[in-house]
Amino acid sequence: METKAIATKFVSHEIPELETLKTAKAYQLREKLNKGEKLSRADKNWIAEAVNRNAYFRKAIPLMGYRFGFEDILKTYVVKQYGSWHEYNAPDKTSLRNFIYGRIDKIAEITN
Repeated sequence: METKAIATKFVSHEIPELETLKTAKAYQLREKLNKGEKLSRADKNWIAEAVNRNAYFRKAIPLMGYRFGFEDILKTYVVKQYGSWHEYNAPDKTSLRNFIYGRIDKIAEITN
């Protein structure tokens, strides 16, 4: 299995070293995945919310000028809610349902 980089810098200005973010949840989860460990339900729920709530990336979490990518575990879903369709990224349907508020009519996974 190919090990993914913990994070990549996405800003042009000076930022602290990546090592200073070792206590951040995004860093710890990326490290856990790189070691081949399984994620808990709470971890999956946190990733689904963090990825869908940020305005910078669709499949990554921005933190202090670094991009923590989770493309390897995220799936793309379309969700029908209140008569309209919206696209989300999440590790699984359960974490997506946990993140979305309100009644969900339908969830479909998009595959390439």
